[in-house]
Amino acid sequence: MSKITGVVLAAGKGVRMRSALAKVLHPVAGIPMVSHVIREAREAGADQLVLVVGHDRDQVMEKLAGPGIQFVVQEEQLGTGHALLQAEPVVSKSDLIMVLCGDTPLLQADSLRRLIDFHKTQKSAATVLTARMSDPSGYGRIIRDEAGELIRIVEEKDASQDEKKIDEINSGIYCFDYQVFSALKQLTTNNVQGEYYLTDTLVELISKGRRVLALPTANEEDIYGINDRSQLAFAEKKLRQRKCQELMAAGVTIIDPETTYVQSRVTIGQDTIIEPFTMIEGNSVIGERCAIGPGSRIVNSIIGAGTKVDSSRVVESEVGDRCDIGPYAYLRPGTILKQGVKIGDFVEIKKSLIGAGSKIPHLSYVGDATLGQNVNVGAGTITCNYDGKNKYPTLIEDGAFIGSNTNLVAPVTIGEKAVTGAGSTITKDVPPFSLGVERAPQKVIDNWQEREKMDNNE
Repeated sequence: MSKITGVVLAAGKGVRMRSALAKVLHPVAGIPMVSHVIREAREAGADQLVLVVGHDRDQVMEKLAGPGIQFVVQEEQLGTGHALLQAEPVVSKSDLIMVLCGDTPLLQADSLRRLIDFHKTQKSAATVLTARMSDPSGYGRIIRDEAGELIRIVEEKDASQDEKKIDEINSGIYCFDYQVFSALKQLTTNNVQGEYYLTDTLVELISKGRRVLALPTANEEDIYGINDRSQLAFAEKKLRQRKCQELMAAGVTIIDPETTYVQSRVTIGQDTIIEPFTMIEGNSVIGERCAIGPGSRIVNSIIGAGTKVDSSRVVESEVGDRCDIGPYAYLRPGTILKQGVKIGDFVEIKKSLIGAGSKIPHLSYVGDATLGQNVNVGAGTITCNYDGKNKYPTLIEDGAFIGSNTNLVAPVTIGEKAVTGAGSTITKDVPPFSLGVERAPQKVIDNWQEREKMDNNE
C-alpha cells in the first residue's frame, strides 16, 4: 500500500480572530478546530501527519504534540507554496501528499477519501478539491478551458472582474505526488501579495505535461474556513447539528436538537432521552435508557445506565446505574456515586464517594467524604471539611441516619447504623448503632407576646 502523508497548514496568524490564542486552537464542538482536520485525515487513510506551524507555534506544538504528529516550522509566512516546501524533509518517503487547511473544522473524511481515490484512479500529478458557492468572495477561482479542463487557479486579489464572477472555488485541499516539491522550487512571487502561491504549482505541473485535475465536492460545508468569531459560531452550530443527527440515528432521542449542545467526543447509549437546553461536553459517556435534562450540564463525566439527571450540573464525576440526580444538584470533580443513589434538589457533592442505595435528598453539602451503603442524609446537612488551611475527611458507614441540619465537623466518623439527632453539631466520632446528639438546652419564656407589648409601650 502507498504511504499517504497529510500536511496541515497551520502557520497563519488569524488576525481577524482578535485573540491571544492561536487561530487553529480555537475550540469547535469541544476540541481545537485543527484537531477536527487531523481526525478526519486519519480516518481518510493518512499514515503520517505533518503540521506546518509559524505564528504562536509554541502554543500549537504544546497542545497538539502526540504520537503520529510531526511539526515543521515556517519561520516567515511567505505563502502557501512556501509553507508546503518546509515539509519536504519529513515526507520524502510518501507516495501521496494530501494538503489540508488547519482552519476547516467541518471537513469530513468521506470527502477526503473521494479525493484520494479519484487522484489515484486518474493517475494525476495533482488534484484539487473544489466547490461551487453562491457567494465565492474571498476564495481563489477555478479557471477551466472550453473542454472543462483545469487551466489555473487565480486568487481573488489577482482576479479580473470576469474571473470574480466564477462560482467554482479552490478549497485549499489537494493531493500531490512527490514531484510537487520540484514544482514548488520553481515558483516566483509575481503576484499582488508577493507570496509563493501553492496554486501556481498546478500551472507549473501542467507546463511540464503532467496531469492536473479538479474534483468538485458534494458538500460545500466541508471546505468552510474560519477567519473570525462569527464563522467560528457557524461551524460550532453545524458540528452540533451533525452530532445530534449521528446520535439520533444511533437510537438516542433528542427532543429539540436546536437547543441541545453535544460535543464531538461524547458517547450516548441507546434509548436515552436528552431534554432541551442540555449541554454534554468533553469525553462524557452516557449510558443506555437515561433521562438527561432539561437544562442539565454534564462535563467529562460517566453516567450509568438508567440514570436520571434533572436540571443539574455534573462535572468530572462518575455516576452509577439507576441513580436519580436533581433537580438543581451539583456534582463537583471527584464525585463517585454507586448504583441507586439519590441526590436531590440543591445538594452539592465534592470529591466524595457515595455508596449504593444512599440518599442525600435535599439542601445539603457533602465534601471530602465517604458514605457507605444505604445511608440517609437529612435536609440541611453539612460536612464541615475545611478549617481555613486544611481539608479533612468524613466517614459515614453503612446504614447510618444523619438527622436534618446536622453539622459534621471533620475529621469525624459516624459508625454503622448510627444516628445523629436533628440540629446537632457532631465533633466526635459516633460509634456503630449509637445516637449522637448535641443541642443547647431549650428555653421557653411564658407570656412572651404580653411581655413584648409591655416593653414596647414603655
